[in-house]
Amino acid sequence: MSAFPESAAGPREALARQMREGRLPHALILEGPADSGKTGLAMELARAAVCLSEGEKPCGRCAGCVKALAGSHPDITVLNGDDDARAFPVDAVRKIRSDAYIRPNEAPSRVFVLLGAHNMPEAPQNALLKVLEEPPEHVVFILTAVSAASLLPTVRSRAQVVSLEGSGAAENADPGLTARFAAAVTAKNEADLLFLTGELIGDREKFRAVLAQMERIFRDAAVLRCGGTTCLSGQREAAQPLAAALTRERLMRLPGEIKKAGRALEHNANAALLATALCAALREAAGR
Repeated sequence: MSAFPESAAGPREALARQMREGRLPHALILEGPADSGKTGLAMELARAAVCLSEGEKPCGRCAGCVKALAGSHPDITVLNGDDDARAFPVDAVRKIRSDAYIRPNEAPSRVFVLLGAHNMPEAPQNALLKVLEEPPEHVVFILTAVSAASLLPTVRSRAQVVSLEGSGAAENADPGLTARFAAAVTAKNEADLLFLTGELIGDREKFRAVLAQMERIFRDAAVLRCGGTTCLSGQREAAQPLAAALTRERLMRLPGEIKKAGRALEHNANAALLATALCAALREAAGR
């Protein structure tokens, strides 16, 4: 699960350990502010649940991961109450309840992701409660909410609540700089990317913000390459050229290099050396 958002590093590691040990609960509620990374974490958990790899999950390479990234996996159902507060009509939740008893089509688990569950009215929550009380073995429910307290106590009591803190790092990044940074990853002149890092070396907060936003852009590029449409970075114009220029395999390597740099930055690595190493790693991952 190394692909989980670093903004949720503590919970991510705990959930990864639970999944490795076969102890992931049948229902999770990820609570936190808009910038907590809960949506990304929910979708990574869903991808991990349908991953067919025998090793680290999600691997990003198997048929399950490819379909999940493209938003076309038959065993992942998503209702997005963040985008539309009316996404939880009681009939839709009743259908989820009946579908939960149908065995997965291709994956080890059938996953239902309910984003923005704090917008779910009481009647749909009660409809969901019936399947949460006696869930089939092959089903995983993942709910996100600003606060778990917005859900009925009976729903909360039948799920593991994971609290996430907001980071806000990506929102502080200069979109012009991150767009140029994204373009420089595949530029003919390898010095273009290194030149851009000059603005980051003396400002660790700016460095951190750019890394957070670049991870989102790289993820968006991978999703676009796989045929998906979701764009979490808000910079589709920066992600699209990468999606067109690089293979899916190369795109999947880029977020990992960003994560390594982020961990090094948090451990007070020399910023100039880190920037140089990051540029080389990104260019190599992109095959440039």
